[in-house]
Amino acid sequence: MAKVLKCGDLNPGCKFEARGENEMEVLGAAAEHARTQHGMNTIPPEVISKARTLIHDERVENNP
Repeated sequence: MAKVLKCGDLNPGCKFEARGENEMEVLGAAAEHARTQHGMNTIPPEVISKARTLIHDERVENNP
């Protein structure tokens, strides 16, 4: 099951969602987004720790 992190959970108003097969893929996508869209050349350890707590399994909705 894919994992997801919603940037808006860390940075209110941002609609970006990082997805990956595991935590490392999600964090990598989120770090790239933070650099390119939020100007964060370095990401503080406390932000990484908080992001880890917000990563969750992506829900797949079954529409009949």
